[in-house]
Amino acid sequence: MRVARKFVSITLATALAAAPAAAQSTARAPTVADARRFIEAAERDLFDLSIKANQAAWVAVNFITDDTEALNAEHSKNLAVAIQRYAMQAKRFEKLQLPAELRRKLTLLKLALSAPPPGNPSDAAELTKLTTSMEADYGKGTYCRQATPPQCLQINDLSKIMATSTNPAELLDVWQGWHRVGAPLRPRYARFVELSNKGARELGFANTGELWRAGYDMTPAEFARELDRLWEQVRPLYQSLHAYVRTKLAERYGTALVPPNGMIPAHLLGNMWAQEWGNIYPLVAPVGLGDPGFDITERIKTKGVTQDSMVRIAEGFFTSLGLQKLPATFWERSLIVKPRDREVVCHASAWSIDNKDDVRIKMCTEQTGEDLVTVHHELGHNYYYLAYKHQPILFQGGANDGFHEAIGDAIALSITPEYLKTIGLIDQLPSVAADTMLLLRQALDKVAFLPFGLLIDQWRWKVFGGEVTPANYNAAWWDLRNRYQGVSAPLARSEADFDPGAKYHIPANTPYSRYFLARVLQFQFYRAMCREAGWTGPLYRCTFYGNKNAGAKLQAMLQLGSSTPWPEALYAMTGERRMDAGALAEYFQPLKVWLDEQNRGKTIGWTP
Repeated sequence: MRVARKFVSITLATALAAAPAAAQSTARAPTVADARRFIEAAERDLFDLSIKANQAAWVAVNFITDDTEALNAEHSKNLAVAIQRYAMQAKRFEKLQLPAELRRKLTLLKLALSAPPPGNPSDAAELTKLTTSMEADYGKGTYCRQATPPQCLQINDLSKIMATSTNPAELLDVWQGWHRVGAPLRPRYARFVELSNKGARELGFANTGELWRAGYDMTPAEFARELDRLWEQVRPLYQSLHAYVRTKLAERYGTALVPPNGMIPAHLLGNMWAQEWGNIYPLVAPVGLGDPGFDITERIKTKGVTQDSMVRIAEGFFTSLGLQKLPATFWERSLIVKPRDREVVCHASAWSIDNKDDVRIKMCTEQTGEDLVTVHHELGHNYYYLAYKHQPILFQGGANDGFHEAIGDAIALSITPEYLKTIGLIDQLPSVAADTMLLLRQALDKVAFLPFGLLIDQWRWKVFGGEVTPANYNAAWWDLRNRYQGVSAPLARSEADFDPGAKYHIPANTPYSRYFLARVLQFQFYRAMCREAGWTGPLYRCTFYGNKNAGAKLQAMLQLGSSTPWPEALYAMTGERRMDAGALAEYFQPLKVWLDEQNRGKTIGWTP
């Protein structure tokens, strides 16, 4: 789930014109006043000129044509060149003793781009053309199945098959068909890495991966160790879930396909990337215990809840906490249902067009329980945008990028039976006996995702750092998936394939560690709001819907944006200054006990 870029454009002409004034004379040592004037000028440009480029980006993903792609590329190039120029100029203030706010702005300016362009204009233009063309080609990706007439499907329809089919041959065909989308992107991606690294080095980083890891109020090495620490906290729960699911799938498909002590083939887990496993819940839930008493998707359809109504339900959760209603322009300008007359990038995303009130979502919403959760997630981004709109442009972001992803998911954790009954989606609460199965259903998404959320950037850091070269892109990808997920490729793969390119965030160059962090942070946020609401029952049953105290706690953190180091923002919400998976472990503790009982005598873990 993608957040639209914070800065989108500044025209190249304006950047060049501003450069002499921003640079100032080097005949004298720069002063704090010089640094302040420099930042103020940069922020004015970024604020005023980002609107046009945000509009260009919005049009490009909603009307996929060569022209919109070219316009988006031009605006993206101008933005990236300008920010790179400002970041380079900012280096002359690094030795000054600056006020904390000013120092933080200079640091965030340096870290603003996920793919910093080289200073050479032709290299910068090439880099932007590569990124926009890869994203556009992913959006147009199609697999035509052998049929009469041929059946040509895009990712949404292919994902439906992955979610519902139990025919291994069909699943393999669909998996293989979509992953062909990645192969043509390989040479462009390799060149993108070269150019992005060149830009990162000009900013003083060893490579783009080091730049990404520097954005967390700690050193890149400390951040890598922090991820390892959090993974070790959650790994036992994941391994228990993996062992249980492997046993159930072996019972369904046979041990020749699913080895009882080995890895799980990726095409059998209900998701194109095997990143979340909730769709196979009917296959792995115990007979007689698997019915939680309701099916949200079925209830949405039975009650005639439209896609637009799903978004209004999500808005209602936020307003119940005391937050404002979404602006009228949200409803006028968002894309909520996939158009029939054109292709769009269906990957759900949240947008702030004018850095103030023009917030939107872009989503090919389906009438499913999964998309009801996704809508809550995307509105979490929108409410974050609205809360920090008063901040200077350089502080208009999450405390760290994991915060932005975690907000909506923390709200979505409150989509409990109690909440669903309150809003009329279910008529009666399921029995306490169904709790374990509700937790299993949650874990198949929340817990199963954890290693996937970690390994995407582990792969990219190795690519940016040169440890993984184009000659072994695919081998390294599957090595990490084997090691962290215990998931195997369903058929032989080679370097003629480029399976990373079949995952949106790779061609779109969206850093992914944020999603791993969000899986941890959302439970910390959720527990804090439950405590604020006075909840005393099992954590997984808590809903803080309608509680203004919890809403005030949430708003207090959201409005900080990125103006303060993330431990301070975390403290404002939770009273804690360290990311910790303890809340996640508390939430799933009853399930862990149950899984360990089911796995008794079974092998835990796998051999890559």
